[in-house]
Amino acid sequence: MKSCGNTGILVEYNTSLFLSGKHFAKVFRSRHGEERKTSVMKRYELVAPCHFGLEAVLKREIIDLGYDVSQVEDGRVTFQGDEEAVCRANVFLRTAERILIKVGSFHAETFEDLFQGTKALPWEEYIPKNGKFWITKAGSVKSKLFSPSDIQSVMKKAMVERLKEKYRTSWFEEDGESFPVRVFLMKDEVTVGLDTTGESLHKRGYRKLAAKAPIAENLAAALIMLTPWKGDRILVDPFCGSGTFPIEAALMAANAAPGMNRSFTAEDWGHIIGRKVWYDTLDEAQEMADFDVETDIQGYDADENIVAAARENAKLAGVDRLIHFQKRDVAQLSHAKKYGFIITNPPYGERMEEKENLPALYRLLGERYRQLDAWSLYLISAYENAERDIGKKADKNRKVYNGMMKAYFYQFMGPKPPARKA
Repeated sequence: MKSCGNTGILVEYNTSLFLSGKHFAKVFRSRHGEERKTSVMKRYELVAPCHFGLEAVLKREIIDLGYDVSQVEDGRVTFQGDEEAVCRANVFLRTAERILIKVGSFHAETFEDLFQGTKALPWEEYIPKNGKFWITKAGSVKSKLFSPSDIQSVMKKAMVERLKEKYRTSWFEEDGESFPVRVFLMKDEVTVGLDTTGESLHKRGYRKLAAKAPIAENLAAALIMLTPWKGDRILVDPFCGSGTFPIEAALMAANAAPGMNRSFTAEDWGHIIGRKVWYDTLDEAQEMADFDVETDIQGYDADENIVAAARENAKLAGVDRLIHFQKRDVAQLSHAKKYGFIITNPPYGERMEEKENLPALYRLLGERYRQLDAWSLYLISAYENAERDIGKKADKNRKVYNGMMKAYFYQFMGPKPPARKA
């Protein structure tokens, strides 16, 4: 589409950065004059995978969209919703990886269990006779069945057998729309979902040019949401790379939905989700966005070519006016105002020659941070001596995964600014 549970973890959320479901309803009523009157939409159980360690952030985001969360597990959140929820979750959620319609779940310890359990699911309710279907990914944790390729093969055969019986045919052309399927096995419990998203939701459509080791857009958004930053506060990323942190922050400040400028697999599933629902969702997103908002968001990098790439990415995201990118080394980090935020993804030293430079780099970051007046510092890093070399113990740190790499989100919290007078 092209257009301009309970984890037991206590998390401080920046709820001002979440898109409000109540606000959505208000916008929709104001546009149409009254609540929309429709036939009852089919309810689905929807599964939203996310980065490990950030499930609670996604849970809050889903609740703020107006949907009921039924389960929170490692790496995914399950919630209830109709076809409109599928569209809105894809377009508005900043921290999810994708949105799956749960087809079903069952217990399987053998491949025969897997075959029969898969065959028993109501595939004909989702996949038309000419649909193209396959198991695009299979994951297994602490389960007797663990070979992804074997799981995929057995499940595909079971789906074919089910649909052959239902459609009374012995052959499928599979020349229609795509219906990718994802499956998770956890302790022999199989969860099966139709992937409505396609390319991961972290691919907003703006990052055409990437720096070395860029942070995923949805991970950057989740980390910003774990801070008290608001759109009217200062934000500086002194290791901005391709600009992900500043761009995600600018999208939040502008109240711009991250999925406004990309397409989704389920747009072509007309028998499940009407095209008008997608259009209405995009209209909703466009009405809420305000790209004229005033911000003080800055991104620095020592490499001029990287800065140029970040500027181009910000332009593609529609937020280039909201961010000041500059070629500047971390040694030049400074700002005259108080109560700002550094939110950044500094080098981790994955290569040996880079690792040798990390102590000096992190010491320099710590020195420059201490020169700033009443600022806060938030950084994600896999460097084990980050706190030691910065010269201060973090007020909080949180284990997260950047791809497959274990990292920590270090939080050095500055004082709150005084309350503004009315």
